[in-house]
Amino acid sequence: MKEIISLNSLFPYDLNMNSLKSFYRDKIILITGAASGIGKRFAEKVYQLSEPTLILWDRNPAILTELKQQLNTPSNIYTADIDISDPERIQAEADNLIEHNLIPDIVINCAGIVIGKNFHQHTQDDIERTIQINTTGSMWVAHAFLNEMIQRSSGHIVNLGSASGYIGNPRMSVYAASKWAVLGWSESLRIEMNQLKTGVSVTTVIPSYINTGMFDGVKAPLFTPILETDDLVDHMLYGIFKKKKEIKAPFIVHFVPFLKSILPKSFFDWLAGSVLGVYTSMNSFQGRKPKSS
Repeated sequence: MKEIISLNSLFPYDLNMNSLKSFYRDKIILITGAASGIGKRFAEKVYQLSEPTLILWDRNPAILTELKQQLNTPSNIYTADIDISDPERIQAEADNLIEHNLIPDIVINCAGIVIGKNFHQHTQDDIERTIQINTTGSMWVAHAFLNEMIQRSSGHIVNLGSASGYIGNPRMSVYAASKWAVLGWSESLRIEMNQLKTGVSVTTVIPSYINTGMFDGVKAPLFTPILETDDLVDHMLYGIFKKKKEIKAPFIVHFVPFLKSILPKSFFDWLAGSVLGVYTSMNSFQGRKPKSS
């Protein structure tokens, strides 16, 4: 199989690669949004690393089939045509997996969309679909397996948030709202699972712009480089292994909540807008281009 993993960005960590491989080897990992971006790359890398059992969900089953073939069509990869805005479809497929003893050890909620318009330009469908896919869809996926995880006293929910959950941004109002909700839900869920001593961990991934195609055309703010998908996936592989509560990248994301808490609002807006260029970063947004038929 073609070499598709280097994990170069993990080398600075105090990391035993054999321990990382052993951790993922016998896991059952469910990934939503697995046909593109972070979800697809995570599936590729974790499979080359340890060949765990993968459950891949996406609205594009044809690409999932291609991905399975790319990984030599192994018998321990299961794919399903799932739109996570459909809770009945999620629950039906979850029930099927549970019946076949395929309860995920790790659920990675990667599915997401961005519209990239000013709020008044959004249609009702734009708003509803963004919230359903980015927020409630992830909730429904986690909820479908959570009782089984609690019963066996183990499991890991990984939710893809965003730095936009920390800071508002023009042309991202609905997207930002959906990611603020993800951050609040993930934190509450993590604390609940800890207080109840369930053995279930929760990790929130909080990146800035990522070079997946989803944000094509954006201009990176000052000191905030656009992340390469491989780099973020490497951080995720390590962070899940270490059961980190949050995975933030690039490094400047760590400072945003602190700066917002200590600076006057008008000064923070000037800093983010006029100096760092955050508030104009979406001006040239184009988004992911439709795939040609």
